[in-house]
Amino acid sequence: MNIPYAVGLDIGGTHITAAVINIKEMKVMDFSLNKESFDSNLPVDQVMKIWKKAIATAIEKSKVTAMTGLAVCMPGPFDYQKGICWIKDQSKYEHFYGLNIRDLLLEHLDLSGDFPVLFENDAVCFGKGEVFKDQENLSRKVMAVTLGTGLGACFIDKGISVAGGECVPEDGEIYNLPYKQGMAEDYVSVRGLLSHYHALSGTKLANGLELYNRAVEGDVIAVNVFEEMGENLAAIVIPWLEKFGADRFIIGGKIANASEFFLPVFNKKIEEASSTITVCVSTDNEAAALLGAASMLYKS
Repeated sequence: MNIPYAVGLDIGGTHITAAVINIKEMKVMDFSLNKESFDSNLPVDQVMKIWKKAIATAIEKSKVTAMTGLAVCMPGPFDYQKGICWIKDQSKYEHFYGLNIRDLLLEHLDLSGDFPVLFENDAVCFGKGEVFKDQENLSRKVMAVTLGTGLGACFIDKGISVAGGECVPEDGEIYNLPYKQGMAEDYVSVRGLLSHYHALSGTKLANGLELYNRAVEGDVIAVNVFEEMGENLAAIVIPWLEKFGADRFIIGGKIANASEFFLPVFNKKIEEASSTITVCVSTDNEAAALLGAASMLYKS
């Protein structure tokens, strides 16, 4: 029997990661993972050339010739059924608003109109991927978050994403929950971290890596900024962990790499809330997101 393979794509504001997935065994093919960094505010044609290169390189490195579909994890706002991008005023994909990404991919990859191209929210892909990586999670209620340029979240009950009902916030999103003087993402995101550091130190940093490096070097203000983010994250998610009845809370995204600075404070708040939930930090964000995307084809 032929083994079905798909191309998984993890598309962010500053990168695209592509890999070929064996969707029978749900694993990333050896050596196929390929990542390209880029400015998503470039003109559409230039961005699509970068995406095409990432996909072509992944396929070439995998040595696989036949693909059964393309599975894409994409940040919102996005119409995941129709493939239309509604990202606006987020300092990313400024030229993609209202465009059909499915059609763009089919056109630039020279694929037929009926070739399967499926989309899912990037945080949901991450959460589903973590569930598939640990089969025991298929019997659990899992809440997962991605901490990066934005604050993504998903709620998964026995392998199925839950985005409605009284036990989860609207659309399963937490980034826009009212919090302090704004919304959750204003405080738990790279933007929030850099803004807080600037307010306390008077210094503007270019990115989250600079802030992390300062914390590693012993910058007290940088460490405090991460710790306060841990407190904020706990305050935002604990009510929903309780409402959803989550067994496990999984943290992913670029900021997860700085967990040494925010996780102790977060765990302390979890303990103070008398919660027995298991808290985990993902050890492989990219593989999880790609597997989660491919799971759409696995189920179909």
